[in-house]
Amino acid sequence: MMETKISKAVIRRLPRYYRYLGDLLNNKVERISSNELSDKMKLTASQIRQDLNNFGGFGQQGYGYNVRYLHDEIGKILGLNETHNMIIIGAGNLASAIVRYDKFEQLGFPTIGMFDVNKDLFGTTINGIKVYSIDELDDFVKNNQIDIAALTLPKENAIEVANRLVSLGVKSIWNFTHIDLELNDDDVVIENVHLSDSLMRLSYEIASREKMTD
Repeated sequence: MMETKISKAVIRRLPRYYRYLGDLLNNKVERISSNELSDKMKLTASQIRQDLNNFGGFGQQGYGYNVRYLHDEIGKILGLNETHNMIIIGAGNLASAIVRYDKFEQLGFPTIGMFDVNKDLFGTTINGIKVYSIDELDDFVKNNQIDIAALTLPKENAIEVANRLVSLGVKSIWNFTHIDLELNDDDVVIENVHLSDSLMRLSYEIASREKMTD
């Protein structure tokens, strides 16, 4: 089946499958049924089978799923069998947290450079990653294979920097600014991440429960 026909809801669940299967591998689990996996994923067994059937199924009747094989195959679907070089625009606290989280590099997303406008940061390193002047961005991108650019800069500069990156050939943007980026280029993939949205959803749940107990 063509990947473009796979729903975004299924794609959003794939990292969860990968994570849960990874936990099973760490616990030396060799195989698992869709019913057992449904208990862990909090999805119905039918939903799990439907999700995985989008990519070929992977299960065997009467056996279930080989955990290592399924984990590896979902990793390939997610592109985790390849390395995706990343740069970060903005070298503040959020950027520092990203480069210090070793799991990203383990998954195949190494940060190879950071860029900022603060002269005091030029030439310094954060967890071994060098901070460059934003004026060096063009040459750096031209001389290195850049697959992803993470934006952790003020929202006022986000659109301008995003368009600059696209003009340099960067096709994937991980956007942490407080604005939903929408660029007029179908070849560019944008993932808008709003951490505050998660906190507000959590706040809503807290408020809703407090109202129920009043």
